[in-house]
Amino acid sequence: MRVELVQGDITAEKTDAIVNAANSSLLGGGGVDGAIHRAGGPAILAECEKLRRSRYGKGLPTGEAVATTAGRLPARWVIHTVGPHYWPDEDQTHLLRSCYVRGLAVADELGARTIAFPLISAGIFGWPPDDAIRVALDAMDTTPTSVESARLVLFDEETFELAGDVRSRM
Repeated sequence: MRVELVQGDITAEKTDAIVNAANSSLLGGGGVDGAIHRAGGPAILAECEKLRRSRYGKGLPTGEAVATTAGRLPARWVIHTVGPHYWPDEDQTHLLRSCYVRGLAVADELGARTIAFPLISAGIFGWPPDDAIRVALDAMDTTPTSVESARLVLFDEETFELAGDVRSRM
């Protein structure tokens, strides 16, 4: 799979699937989650509410992933995943990695060939950006998948440049 770094807005990505750094409720929120729900419109929320009434009554577990329509977004699907909060004294790297691995597995189930990921857990969940980038790239580089192209979409120039530095050291 080809993995590329992109600076931009994940809601504008023209890929088969985009990944939402969701909160466990699946009902929208701030950051990437809020932006995807706002840009995609009510169809995303309607499917998320359906998931809450059926398979995910207690919410989507951290590290898991599930797909919905993308509504008005240019992508076909939104794959929702819940990243872990960063705690310096508790290693949850396996859960962060699982967000990318499970996201790719759901993309495979859907038949998606292109996917765009945000930098999961590096916002309000407090994960150090350089480590979040390393985990994301390692997971995408090493996970067997039928996806042909994956993008790690970094919102600002500083994080995009940091991602390039991290990539060059891997």
